[in-house]
Amino acid sequence: MARSVFVTSAEGQAGKSTVALGLLQLLAREARSVGIFRPVTTTLGERDAIVELMLARAGGHQSYESAIGVGYQETHGNEEESLTRIVERFHALSADHDVVLVLGSDFRDVSAGAEAAFNAMIAANLGTPVVLVVPAFARSVKDITTIAEIAIDGLHDHHANPVAIVVNRANSADADAIRDAFGASPKLGELTLAGVLPENPLLDAPTVGDLLDACHGVLVQGNPEWLHREAQGFVIAAMSMPNVLTRLVDDVTVIAPGDRYDILPGLVLAHQSGTFPALSSIILTGGYRPPAPVQQLLDGARLDLPVIVTELDTFATAAQLSRVKGRMRPEARAKVEAALRNFADHADESALLERIDVGDSAAVTPLMFGHRLMERARSQRKRIVLPEGDDPRVLQAADAVLRRGIADLTIVGDETHIRSLASSIGADISGAQLLSPNDPELVHEFATEYAKLRAHKGMTVEQAREIVTDVSYFGTMMVHLGKADGMVSGAAHTTAHTIKPAFEIIRTVPGTKVVSSVFLMCLADEVLVYGDCAVNPDPTAEQLADIAISSAHTARQFDITARVAMLSYSTGSSGHGADVDKVRTATELVRERDPQLLVEGPIQYDAAVEPSVARSKMPDSPVAGRATVLIFPDLNTGNNTYKAVQRSAGAIAIGPVLQGLNKPVNDLSRGALVDDIINTVAITAIQAQSMGTTGGDA
Repeated sequence: MARSVFVTSAEGQAGKSTVALGLLQLLAREARSVGIFRPVTTTLGERDAIVELMLARAGGHQSYESAIGVGYQETHGNEEESLTRIVERFHALSADHDVVLVLGSDFRDVSAGAEAAFNAMIAANLGTPVVLVVPAFARSVKDITTIAEIAIDGLHDHHANPVAIVVNRANSADADAIRDAFGASPKLGELTLAGVLPENPLLDAPTVGDLLDACHGVLVQGNPEWLHREAQGFVIAAMSMPNVLTRLVDDVTVIAPGDRYDILPGLVLAHQSGTFPALSSIILTGGYRPPAPVQQLLDGARLDLPVIVTELDTFATAAQLSRVKGRMRPEARAKVEAALRNFADHADESALLERIDVGDSAAVTPLMFGHRLMERARSQRKRIVLPEGDDPRVLQAADAVLRRGIADLTIVGDETHIRSLASSIGADISGAQLLSPNDPELVHEFATEYAKLRAHKGMTVEQAREIVTDVSYFGTMMVHLGKADGMVSGAAHTTAHTIKPAFEIIRTVPGTKVVSSVFLMCLADEVLVYGDCAVNPDPTAEQLADIAISSAHTARQFDITARVAMLSYSTGSSGHGADVDKVRTATELVRERDPQLLVEGPIQYDAAVEPSVARSKMPDSPVAGRATVLIFPDLNTGNNTYKAVQRSAGAIAIGPVLQGLNKPVNDLSRGALVDDIINTVAITAIQAQSMGTTGGDA
């Protein structure tokens, strides 16, 4: 049967979803398949938002129906029958997964005591270890300890097995005192206090869509996608515009009398300016829509910011919206990322895993690998420079990178323009450093250094001044001079534009004559390294050897055991011809230069990765049938193969990852998605960790 863990609390509003999300991410790094189970949902007639969120984050193909036990209404007067159904559905789900994460009910039905008892009975009947979430709110340390002791007694009374406690929504200043009090408690001392998570206002913030529903409003302007953004507070704009401006803060919703037509243009200008905080929405009260001239102004502004009209008056609107509470939903991306970072920063993940006893999986799924990438990057934060600050995808990715704590960022471009663009697309880049490529001090420093590096080409400082203001050169100079640990570019520039400055300035690792690339190919249950699929059209035998050794090094950077297959249309000594001989020579060069590296070649792809074929073609090879690093003889073969595997086998291709440079610079496709940029930033940070670089402030 699958291992499992039950996340529950003793009362509502404990922030259980935050802990469950963090546990899911933790489990997904360790197990190939994580199932989600909600024994009791609010009603079977509605979709459970937190279950849908957890299923989306689990990344598998579990159906919603398989994640649900019973509805609240089924438990009334039929506890025994409900328990039987819950246990049956749980075991049916367990048969299909390595680990099952069970999420307790939300305390929206009966009394807290009765519901806590029923959750304890469920955990006992499922035989599942329990992680108890204790809300701190604004309570004293003594009260928090007492609540935890009572909850643990309740779990024991119903024969449940609590193994760890997470205190959530705490005052950061109380963290040490809470740990001391739990350690001194006879009832709590033997349990693992697996984290004291601080209060984060964003996690309770309602979305703009929640506010629209609460005031029965109508969206009259703006992007409907922005209804998923959080509103972190309210400002009532019933005063003059200068006084309203002084009260604006990031992501606030402004409630304004609908007939104050002078207010609306000022709010729009403030939102788009980049010099005032970005708003989450504007709500116009009294049922007044903007008159034609003001609407014409809004149309010309191409406004994404939601403008909502409600029939309620200003006082009633403010009163109604003040009662709205935020919920975790699949579309609440900023909230989810904030919850995951809160958990990762403050939970003792190793202690939780030890108490849950998940165990390691031999398989590595794309989700596991992705989570491990992010965790590796977070473990030793590096500074990555993004030179394309005028690209909306880059700013959206920067928002996510900063929220998750993947890396520190420097974004290159005009600060006012970047902040205005970020505001218009709802990206929070307040945690990033913004640098102008025309900064006089930096231009002088970079030009002097570049002229020195290129003196053999006749470069002068005057010529260098123009060159280093190009964003790719500017970012590369930052990496070269230690002001950043790595660079990610290419969303809006060609590969040559990204790589050429790196060739000239950063240069190759000693002993390596060629810069090459790999793709990390995430298959259903393993990750393979494909090289070179993006840079070198027709490498020589010597260059192939360079590519193989560099690719093996890259594999090890990402915890992939390096077993190198030098691919050809022939296996072993069976074939002859210039193409096969090139691969054979390259294989011998690899063995000479790195005798400890496991390498085989020439070898066909099927013999490299399929054990049954390897047994017939190369039965004594330590690589055949088990290759993890596959080196293609030319770009034509490599590029087509990675795309064929990506599309036909449903693999996730992460890359290209550049290798062979002294410091990490990575290229993006001009069609890169936001997630591609996030992944590439994480990869670049991990490369920087292994190179031992340490970036500073510019």
